[in-house]
Amino acid sequence: MKILTAAQTKQVDQATIRAENSSSDLLMERAATAFTDWLTARQSPAEAGEVLVLAGPGNNGGDGLVAARLLHQRGYQVQVLILPAEKHSTDFTTNRQRLPAAVPVAELASEQLPTLTPSTLVIDALFGTGLSRPLEGLAATVVHHLNTARARVVAIDIPSGLLTDAPQPKDSAVVQARHTISFELPKLAFLLPQNAKFLGEWHLLPIGLNREVIEQMDTNMHFVDATLLAGKLPKRAKFGHKGTYGHALLLAGSKGKIGAAVLATKACLHSGVGLLTLRTPTVGYDVVQTIVPEAMALVDPHYDFLTELPDLKSYSAIGMGPGIGQEAATKEVLVQLLRTANVPLVLDADALNLLGQNRDLLDLLPPDTLLTPHPKEFERLTEPARDDYHRLELLRNFCQQHHCYVVLKGAYTCLGTPEGNFYFNSTGNPGMGTGGSGDVLTGVLTALRGHSFLSPLDAALLGVYAHGRAGDLAAQQTGEAGLSAGDITRFLGPAFQELTTTEPF
Repeated sequence: MKILTAAQTKQVDQATIRAENSSSDLLMERAATAFTDWLTARQSPAEAGEVLVLAGPGNNGGDGLVAARLLHQRGYQVQVLILPAEKHSTDFTTNRQRLPAAVPVAELASEQLPTLTPSTLVIDALFGTGLSRPLEGLAATVVHHLNTARARVVAIDIPSGLLTDAPQPKDSAVVQARHTISFELPKLAFLLPQNAKFLGEWHLLPIGLNREVIEQMDTNMHFVDATLLAGKLPKRAKFGHKGTYGHALLLAGSKGKIGAAVLATKACLHSGVGLLTLRTPTVGYDVVQTIVPEAMALVDPHYDFLTELPDLKSYSAIGMGPGIGQEAATKEVLVQLLRTANVPLVLDADALNLLGQNRDLLDLLPPDTLLTPHPKEFERLTEPARDDYHRLELLRNFCQQHHCYVVLKGAYTCLGTPEGNFYFNSTGNPGMGTGGSGDVLTGVLTALRGHSFLSPLDAALLGVYAHGRAGDLAAQQTGEAGLSAGDITRFLGPAFQELTTTEPF
């Protein structure tokens, strides 16, 4: 699913109108009908009480006016408050005239702001994606009043005041919605942590925008769902064997952190690897052989941490980082790995911290190496980000400079590529913010990077998606608060099964 700019979205709207020989007000009717259907399916007239529609002078206000009319027709008690303006859009004017006389309409005024309570249901249709600067004057006053009242706000398209494609100026007025109802495609602003308090829960509704035009739009940003991944993970061959699916090596664990090695190992085994060897310090040998007997254990001579790199000739992918610590000898193992490995690498956790402490080592990264930092680990590799947009800029530059893939972990984990593309993941839940979840991801990605039939991009996309999907499946049983990293590993098989290509009968 593509992520388009506000300007590109407007182009798609116009192209849809031309292709259907239709009009902009009919497309507005479609969008507002989808919004109204969503709202009425969740709130009866009695539950909603009085519905207050705040309408701006543009097409977002027009959406609100159509919704007001449709809600009135369905038995809801609706009142419309219009933001005064010297000029209104054509579709706003058309739908203002279509409002039934029984729907009260008044203009907003700073000296007489509406009475709001936390139970008031407000439809925010002040400003949409066309906004290019912060709100000011009466509009800002209304937004601050709305937020202070903590009313039940549902925003149409995007919360008013929120910029679609640019950093939000500090302390600018933005509606804090409980739900944001947008159409067809997600917006970049929806996927960034700094905007979460404005969006609440966001939802996408289809309104039949022209698919051919969308496909032709050039973008470097994508939202990853099962549709995008269809066909990328083939069904296993009848005569496939353990050699078919790669032999992975994990370098993981140190005294007190053998659990990280165990989690990564379990995840690798549940992600389709043919063979797996775990290199761990001596302290972890009995633990690993007991808990994960399916993996071969290759013991480092040091009892507490890794000090030597084994012979790499038999491996198809290597993962390093979970629980390894940051000892000087372990750093040298990482250096040797970077200098000698000729198979795909996955680096996480302390491997990233060691790189952050020794940035000169970044120049040794083999092409297509996959790094999996959380935001703080990424800052250690680059620099502190001013905001989420700056972080994406740093991510693009880093991936292009080092010709690597970076999985920047978070609520919508973002995969950056050497070509400068971004892929935001759609799966996962807050319960996965728990110790060991990243170790599981390392195991998943190491297994997939060992599959010769997967490109680096497809392996990363499948791994991140399946990891999040396994967390979602686990949370259905445990709840988010009760979710542990070990639960994620148990549901990797079902997650991959959903993604596996099957031939039609």
